[in-house]
Amino acid sequence: MKIDQFLVSMLSEDIGRGDLFGKIGNPVPVKGRIVAKSDGVFAGEIYVSRLSELESFELELNFHDGDSFKIGDTVLEISGDSHTVLRIERSLLNIVLHTSSIATLTKKFVDIVSPYKTKLLDTRKTRPLLRDFEKYATRIGGAINHRMGLDDSLMLKDTHLRSIENLDEFLRKARKEIPFTTKIELEAETVEMAKEFLLKDIDILMCDNMSVDEVQEVIAFRNEYAPKILLEASGNMSLETIEKYAKTGIDAISVGAIIHQANWIDLSMKID
Repeated sequence: MKIDQFLVSMLSEDIGRGDLFGKIGNPVPVKGRIVAKSDGVFAGEIYVSRLSELESFELELNFHDGDSFKIGDTVLEISGDSHTVLRIERSLLNIVLHTSSIATLTKKFVDIVSPYKTKLLDTRKTRPLLRDFEKYATRIGGAINHRMGLDDSLMLKDTHLRSIENLDEFLRKARKEIPFTTKIELEAETVEMAKEFLLKDIDILMCDNMSVDEVQEVIAFRNEYAPKILLEASGNMSLETIEKYAKTGIDAISVGAIIHQANWIDLSMKID
C-alpha cells in the first residue's frame, strides 16, 4: 500500500465522521512529545515525516530509523494547533509503536546471527494490508526481506508439492514461464527430500523444521553436489535457538516471529 493511501486510511479509521473535540472551541498552539519508557530501536521515520506534511504540523525527530534509544529519551517532538495535534497524536504514536517494536525485536535476532555469514529474513506472516509497513520495520531492524508476495519468486511449499504430479516437468515449464531473473525455491521437510531437491533446477532450498544436525547434513550434501544453490532454514526459530542454526553456515534463516511475536515496547505521548 502506498504511504499516502496508508496514512489517509489510518486517519479515517480513527477520525470517523470527524473529531468531536475539534468541533468545539478554537485551536491553540500546543507541543507534544513521545517519551521512551523502555529501550528500543526507532523506526517509522518515513511514515511520521509524511504524516506531518499531510496534516501540517511540525515534527522534530531526535532519533532516526535504526537508532537505539533508552528509557527516558524523548524520541520525537511535535507542535501545531491543538485541533490538529490531538487529532493525529494516537495515529502518530501507533506508527512509532508498531514499527519500533518490530525493529527492536528484529535487532535482537540480527545481533545474534551477525557474527556468522547467515542472513536474517522475514516472512509473509504479516497482518492483512500491513505487509509493506511491517516489512519496512524489519529492514530497519537489520533483517532482509524475503519475498513481498506471490509475484516476486516461485516458492513451492509442501502444500504446492501435493498438487504437482511431475515435479521435473513442472520446473521445466516454470523456467519458460516465469521471468528470467525470478528465483525458484523448494521447501523440504526431510533430509532425504532435501537431497533429492538439490539435484533439481532450483535456486534456493528451504530446510523446514529440521534439527541442527539435519541442517548440517543438508549443507554438506549441498556443498558437494550443488554448491550454487542457496540454503534457507525456517520453522519455530527463537532467540534461544537461532544461533545454533547460524553456526552451521546456513545461508539464511527466515523468522516469522520478528513480526508476529513482536510485543509492543513502552512509548508514551505527552502533550505539554
